[in-house]
This record gives sequence, C-alpha cells and structure tokens, in this order.
Amino acid sequence: MEKTWLKQYPAGVPADIDVEQYGSLVALLDESFKKYAGRMAYKFMGKSISFAQVDDAARALAAYLQAQGLEKGDRVAIMMPNVPQYPVAVAAVLRAGYVVVNVNPLYTPRELEHQLKDSGAKLIIVVENFATTLQQVLAAVPTKKVITTALGDMLGFPKSMIVNYMVRKVKKMVPAYELPGAVAFNDAIAQGRSKTFSPASVGPDDIAVLQYTGGTTGVSKGAVLLHRNLVANILQAEAWYQPALKKIPAGQQIVTICALPIYHIFGFNTNMMLAMRMGGANILIANPRDLPSMFKELKGETFHSFPAVNTLFNAMAHHPEFNSVDWSGLVISVGGGMAVTSATAKLWLEKTGCPIVEGYGLSETSPSATCNPVDSTAYSGNIGLPMPNTELKLLDDDGNEVPLGTPGEIAIRGPQVMAGYWQRPDETEKVMTADGFFRSGDIGVVDERGYFRIVDRKKDMILVSGFNVYPNEVEDVVGQMPGVLECGAVGVPDAKAGEAVKLVIVRSNPAVTEADVRAYCEANLTGYKRPKVVEFRTELPKSNVGKILRRELRDKA
Repeated sequence: MEKTWLKQYPAGVPADIDVEQYGSLVALLDESFKKYAGRMAYKFMGKSISFAQVDDAARALAAYLQAQGLEKGDRVAIMMPNVPQYPVAVAAVLRAGYVVVNVNPLYTPRELEHQLKDSGAKLIIVVENFATTLQQVLAAVPTKKVITTALGDMLGFPKSMIVNYMVRKVKKMVPAYELPGAVAFNDAIAQGRSKTFSPASVGPDDIAVLQYTGGTTGVSKGAVLLHRNLVANILQAEAWYQPALKKIPAGQQIVTICALPIYHIFGFNTNMMLAMRMGGANILIANPRDLPSMFKELKGETFHSFPAVNTLFNAMAHHPEFNSVDWSGLVISVGGGMAVTSATAKLWLEKTGCPIVEGYGLSETSPSATCNPVDSTAYSGNIGLPMPNTELKLLDDDGNEVPLGTPGEIAIRGPQVMAGYWQRPDETEKVMTADGFFRSGDIGVVDERGYFRIVDRKKDMILVSGFNVYPNEVEDVVGQMPGVLECGAVGVPDAKAGEAVKLVIVRSNPAVTEADVRAYCEANLTGYKRPKVVEFRTELPKSNVGKILRRELRDKA
C-alpha cells in the first residue's frame, strides 16, 4: 500500500526517525538519570522523588538482584500497582541484565500461577496487599525468591510509617500472608548498597519485557518485547507528540498523569518510559477507580499530558469534583486501550478545551501503531495514521491486500513489532506474515487520506475498559465448575466499560445458581474477566461440527 498517510502528518513530525539512537532501554535510562538528576521523576501521595533518587535506589536493587545468583536473561516478575517502587524495580531488573515480567496485581491465584510458570520467573517483587495470592501458588511455581514491598515504602520517614500503618491496620487492605524467606524491598536496597553492581552488557536484540496478553486459545501468552522494540516506540511517540508539546511554556517540565497501570504496556511505555526519555514527571495514581482520592491528588497540580482509557475520561468528566482541578495546562489527552466514544470525546473537549486524540496498538506492538495527529481539534472516530517508521495494510483471509474502502484485517510492520510469543513458535507463526507484518485480529478500513478505522474484530475477543478478555479462557475456567455442562462467553455492549462479558450456561446440575457461578468466577477470574450477565439455557447454538456459535449468542443478546 502506498503510504498516503504521510501527507497528513502534522508539520514537524518526520516520516522516519532514527530508532537506533540507543543500544538498549538501559542506555536510555542511564542517559536520563544523569541528564535530569535534579528533576522530579515521580510524585506519589504528595511526595516528590527525583531522577537521582530513582537512579540510586535502582542501582542498589540491581546489585542486590545480581547477588541472588540470577543469570543474564532470567525473568523477574513485578506485581504492583502504580507506586514509585515500580520504576525502581524496572530500572534495576533491566540494568542487571534480566527480563521484566509485568504482572497484574489483581490476578487470581490461577492466573498468577500460569504466568509465573510460563515465564519461568526466578524472582518476584510483590506489593504486600497481594502477597496472599502469591502465597497460594508459591509451591507450584519456579519462582523461589520473593521481595515484598508496602505502599508507602518510598515516602520517607515519618510519612512511610504513617501510610503503611493506615493501609495495614486502619483500612485493613493487607490480608494476612506467610512468605518465609521473603525480603523487604527497603532491606534489599540497603543490602545492595554494600554490594558491587556490575552493569550488564545489554543489546538491542536482548529481551527487555515479557508482556502477557490473552490467547485466542484461552491461554495467556508472553509477547517478547526486545530492547529495540520498546526504544523505537518511545522515540516514535516522542516525535508524534511534538506539535502538542510545543505548547508547553519554555522551561516548564512536562508533567503527566499516570493513571494507566504501569503493568499494562500502554502505561509502561507511554507514561513511565516516555517521561524518562523526555525528563518528564509522572504523578502516580495507585487506584484510578477511587475517583475522590484521584481528584485530591490532582488538586493544585499543573500537568500537561493525560493518557487514559475511555472509561476513565468518561467517569472523571461526569464527576462532581471535576472542576476542582486546574485543567488549563493540559495539551495532550491520548485515548487508547479501547475505542473512545463520541459522547465522552465531546464532553472532555467541552470541559478541558483539550481534545482526546485516539491511538491504537497492542501488547505485540509495544504498544503504539497508529495515532490521530495531536493537533486535531475534534473527535473523528478514527484510530489515526500509522506512526513514523510504521506501515499498515489490510488483508483478506488468504493474506492478500484488499482494495481501498474494503474491510480487511489490520497488519502492522515496524520496529516496535514484537519478536514473537514466548516459547510458542506455533502461535507466533499464526500472527506473523512472511514479510514481517503482524496480523492484529482487528478488522479495519482505510480512507483515501490514509486514516484507519476499526469496524470489527476477527477474534471473538471482548474489550472491557481497555483490557482484553478472551471468551475461550472464561469458557475454559467456568467449564471446569461442577454442575456446568457447557458454556459460551460473548461481549455485549456496556455503557460504562464499552463491552461486558455475558455468559450463557447449560447446567448438568439444575441446583447450580447464578450466585454459585459468580462466586466461582470471583475465585478464578480477575475482575474485568468476570461475567456481568449470567444466563441459563437448555442448549447452546452450535455449528454442524459442534462448534459453539458465539455470533448467535451475541445477536440474541
């Protein structure tokens, strides 16, 4: 396909950038730590943490990790919400020559066990609020070393003591757990200070991150993101954002609201890593669902950038405390993870004067593949134009390009595309074309200007508030419940989350109730994967070969 989209690029955004400016993420981090040492890197619960402090703690933690007998390329899992310990852990793991495995802290034991086994993680850094989940699977996984941390660990005396006391004793947010031999985060750093850190030699083709994504087969797979993939996407995003960033008054540090979870690739690269590269600061929001606390954090702050998912933009814009925040500095609102709705985009623009520019990407593309120009003044419903150094084409089922205006599967080629799925060559082969394009599973159309729009999904994936839910996984889990003969999971429209999970069940034991199903799902599926609607039927619609016809379940819904 001819790159018609390049004609639509805003002034100053290049078609191609040098994505090889850094040999690795470590080189990028080291440069920023040195260059911006005196600047604020993070703000959490009102406490500022400088680049120098993150650098110092990460170096000590890297030395501690190296003393644990890990070898280059070993995987280290990080299971935390947005707290300053997260970026410290990421910098330490990468500097020591290991691979970051991002873990959703809300995972159930079943989900955590799969990810630790599949990745072969040797060590895990976990926030104590979720340590009980780890305790339940520790005997079954290869992860033998554990570092625990408390929410307030980096807030300094006496604030850290007060916050940790409140979280543990007053709010009772830390269920009892026993992890014999676990080392406290601050103790690991203290021990690391007396050890020698030897910087690992890390190159562009070394693995930086395993980013787990749902599987069409129901099994979660690790997208292998190399150092060069992530570096490329950071630099692509930086180039793309320039027209908006020019609006920030000279000499002001760029400040970003980090409400996206860092364990999600969107938050990992668009918040943490991009700010690192630009010497920007992130205001860390540990729980964006707690809107009153979030507004409290934002009061009195001047900030410029806010990447989020549609559900959060919408919930905030409708909140009574919205006007207690100063939105005048906001120059860029990036919507991703799920479709931005026209109603939310309209309301956000009315209330902030800053339009939401929608982008598109996947874990497999580090994540950004396309974005609307950041100097857009209105919502378009498009996912925008391919990023610099990126090509998109639309394919039919046989892998041939479709004519203009015809829907086809979006295929992406660029330096940000993953190396494949971790230890699953068969799954990698299904999604990669011979000429290096990644088949996304999303059906799109492109107009004559080169703007892409998503019209459908090839996979039966359900998108709940920006998180992928794979029906196979839900069906596989609920199918193992006593009293369930078979079941089908589909996505249904949902005003708040975009889509919600609907589960249709055929019982083998009529005594099974909706409450039983919900309790079982609570024990085995993380929140966003649980069905919002549960329906019992005597049979499921099937094809002549016995395959459950999800489309019919959807149509009836």
